[in-house]
Amino acid sequence: MLETDNYEKFKKDILALAKIDLNSYKEKQMRRRINTLITKNHIATYDEYVALIKKDKEKFEQFINFLTINVSEFYRNPDQWKILENEVFPKLIQKFGKNLKIWSAACSTGDEPYSLVMALSRHLPLANIKVIATDIDKQVIDTARMGLYNEKSIAGVPDDLKKKYFTNVGNSYQISDEIKKRVEFKEHDLLKDPYPSGCNLIVCRNVVIYFTEEAKDEIYAKFYKALATGGVLFIGSTEQIMNYREIGFERDKSFFFEKA
Repeated sequence: MLETDNYEKFKKDILALAKIDLNSYKEKQMRRRINTLITKNHIATYDEYVALIKKDKEKFEQFINFLTINVSEFYRNPDQWKILENEVFPKLIQKFGKNLKIWSAACSTGDEPYSLVMALSRHLPLANIKVIATDIDKQVIDTARMGLYNEKSIAGVPDDLKKKYFTNVGNSYQISDEIKKRVEFKEHDLLKDPYPSGCNLIVCRNVVIYFTEEAKDEIYAKFYKALATGGVLFIGSTEQIMNYREIGFERDKSFFFEKA
């Protein structure tokens, strides 16, 4: 049975150790996830667990990987990708030209930035396409760089793109080097690291829901500043920006917000 009466100290320990501020995450949900992981490691207290991840690099990486919610798939919510491909991309190319600055924030295992490259390849030569892809979790970035996916992950990829850009390797699918070369992966913490500037498109989907309302407001305001005027923020189907007008956004379509 886990002794869970010292969570405030645990949050301070994790901030010092991993530079992750658990105060910015919804506490009930995050605490439940953390308690599950600690119990799986057969540990009785938060202090013991902190001692473990301090000395064991593998357990530390397991903690970071478990803490960050990595649920991803190619072309997630395909109807929204059709809007992106058929309406948003042409508008951005007309406005900003062929060399768009695109940021896939909290990119998880790379499904999203690779989807962006493939979707944009219907409008532009691959040589013109570059996507900055960031995540807080080094392990998932390493997975993303490998570009190896199971059948379920790539189920939403249009057949012509699947045939063109994926190779079957055993029970997995390897994305082609020509797509991989168009994505630059970096570690980044949405809560504390500087944001890129002058972005034409920022994609951050189904991630901000895990943060407190205060943290959400801060992140959306930072996204607004990171966009060029006329740039677009594409959010997930589980998310809403209630105060988008106060921030300065105009709602283009559901889940697409333009910097006025």
